[in-house]
Amino acid sequence: MRIVKTTDYKDMSRKAANIISAQIIAKPDCVLGLATGSTPIGTYEKLVKRYKKGDLDFSQVRTVNLDEYKGLTRDNDQSYYYFMHEHLFNHVNIPEESTNVPDGTASDGDSECVRYEALIRELGGQDLQLLGLGHNGHIGFNEPSDSFAKTTHCVDLQERTIEANKRFFASADEVPKQAYTMGIGTIMQAKKILIIASGEDKADIIRDAFFGPVTPRVPASILQFHPDVTLVADAAALSKIPE
Repeated sequence: MRIVKTTDYKDMSRKAANIISAQIIAKPDCVLGLATGSTPIGTYEKLVKRYKKGDLDFSQVRTVNLDEYKGLTRDNDQSYYYFMHEHLFNHVNIPEESTNVPDGTASDGDSECVRYEALIRELGGQDLQLLGLGHNGHIGFNEPSDSFAKTTHCVDLQERTIEANKRFFASADEVPKQAYTMGIGTIMQAKKILIIASGEDKADIIRDAFFGPVTPRVPASILQFHPDVTLVADAAALSKIPE
């Protein structure tokens, strides 16, 4: 694992955008695995600015998002489909048909998981997978468990995750209790993985996930076994890692 220490969130966003930009330039038709949540917003802003300056071309890029809430329609402003269009897709020249987010309204959840997993395989897998890091170590919506989930599946969200996400909703009661997510196995098949983290509140989980034992109770810890992982995090988030 490579660790890139940054001064703050803005610097983290810039350096993460550097890595994604390099991937697009090196392989214009790359497959990007994308994440949502508050952490990657700054990274997406940097990518949009570079596109508008003429430094990036998204016309051949294909994307697959990590996850989507079950039950939310795509026009719901808390759906991840909406999020991705609001923060990236609507502002660059990526064709709509080249973007992929699980369908949260699918009538048959099992079939949707199979469809999405097959789609990722058909695209050849992610050339680069962007990940945030949950306070309990979840990546995507893979929550602490007794085993590592292999493929795209529907998951029951834990109370800590619901609590963390309720700031985006009118109340905790409105936060969906389930979500579709790539499995740990699907994530691990990405050729490169980029993890971003910011803030002192992520210091404990960074220490536990990347310097502690590999265990499904800390899902992100499996990334210790991936051959090409870059962690870009600010000084506060890295404050508890061993010297």
